[in-house]
Amino acid sequence: MTLVEEEQGGARPRRRQRKESPFVALRTALTAWLSRPLASFHLVLALTGVLTVIGIVMVLSASSVSSYDPKTGSGVYSLFFRQLMFLGLGAVVFWIGLRLRLERIRRMSATMVVICLGLLMLVLTPLGSTVNGSQGWFKLGVFTFQPVEAAKVALAFWGAHILVIKYNVIHQWRHLLVPVVPVALVMFALVMMQPDLGGTITLAVVLFALLWFAGAPKRLFGVVAAGGLAGVLVLAIIAPYRLQRVMSFLSPDADTTAEGFQANQAKLALADGGLFGKGLGQGASNWGYLPNVQNDFIFALIGEELGLVGCAAVLALFAGVAVVGLRIATRNIDPWIRIVAGTLTVFLVAQAAINIGYVVGLLPVTGVTLPLISSGGTSLVITMAIMGVLANAARHEPEAVAALRSHGPGKFGRLLRLPAPDPYRPPAPRKGTARGGAGAKAARPAPRAARSAPAPERRRSARQQTARTTANRGARGTANRRGHW
Repeated sequence: MTLVEEEQGGARPRRRQRKESPFVALRTALTAWLSRPLASFHLVLALTGVLTVIGIVMVLSASSVSSYDPKTGSGVYSLFFRQLMFLGLGAVVFWIGLRLRLERIRRMSATMVVICLGLLMLVLTPLGSTVNGSQGWFKLGVFTFQPVEAAKVALAFWGAHILVIKYNVIHQWRHLLVPVVPVALVMFALVMMQPDLGGTITLAVVLFALLWFAGAPKRLFGVVAAGGLAGVLVLAIIAPYRLQRVMSFLSPDADTTAEGFQANQAKLALADGGLFGKGLGQGASNWGYLPNVQNDFIFALIGEELGLVGCAAVLALFAGVAVVGLRIATRNIDPWIRIVAGTLTVFLVAQAAINIGYVVGLLPVTGVTLPLISSGGTSLVITMAIMGVLANAARHEPEAVAALRSHGPGKFGRLLRLPAPDPYRPPAPRKGTARGGAGAKAARPAPRAARSAPAPERRRSARQQTARTTANRGARGTANRRGHW
């Protein structure tokens, strides 16, 4: 401003506004997008798609050399095409899990558990096939099926159903543990008879997650964890090959040619990858230096061919699965959906953590696959079904239900022909029971002395009884709110 303009009373120039930081702008945009009603649904679709693409590419890279066998006529792409076929089947199962009414899945959960128990028994007969020392497979031509994978999902559905029914009396130990824990123990025993330690551990993860999200007391987990650790040690000691795995884990450099061979080769593959890796198809693990690289140790191949950057991306994707799954569990108001979404999320992320843990040498080798990435038909199809159910649960968030019922199904809903989700309606209290449901005692008539008392005394007695009942309900509600919903 010049001196003449100052004397004429001119206005001062405005200050320049500070430019918004790109990180602040990104955070604002991300927060706005996550607040949209169907954000969880779209995130589940995106995470599933990215993980399956990574998986199919890495299976092609891992199997292109080992699949070729001129004696049997097996081509370079035989295992890749087989995995692609299972991926197509998994996409169909994903759509079914996304389209089915969740209430229908809940009603079918008991039947699922009975069928899975029957299959776990049947696989121990001559009808079952042995793969890698475990008689836990059914072979139907080119198809193989492992019933323990379906048993984990069935246990999650049925266990959540039972725990929701008993929610008002779940603070009592017998209602908390029976019948969910006995049925789970029967599954543990049948799976260990195959034997399959990895399947038993992941079944235990499902049981723990069920009890946690149902609100079991924390001291229970300490007792059960100690008992489970003792059981695993006993099982490791009585089986020589398991004991050798434990000893090779405790002393990884003592024997790198027998039981510790795979773990040692996995570490070498990760070290060879460096920051950005050698490139797709360029890893030495493809040439037989790391057995079963396309199954249990595919994370080592990711580190070798895509480097630390590729490993970090996979870890970030599974962290995204954890965040989105728990977001779905916390935003739903249907207690069954909350427990199921939380349990399935913990199961998937724990399985990924176990697989990555033993590849990098933090855990003993247990034979657990990396969800959506490792080669394997049953694991891929069941995991796709789980992701479909999670996407279905995301559409049942209250904001999503309101948006879908008022604005229509949207692009994905019309493309996939998805029905509009129904809003949650709490079950009506049963006739002759206290508010809440299962296990509640029937209302007792007033004592004889209270009925024969004068009217003011009866009214006072009724008020006192109502006050005591309200206090008891408040105490039970406080105890229930201490749960881990």
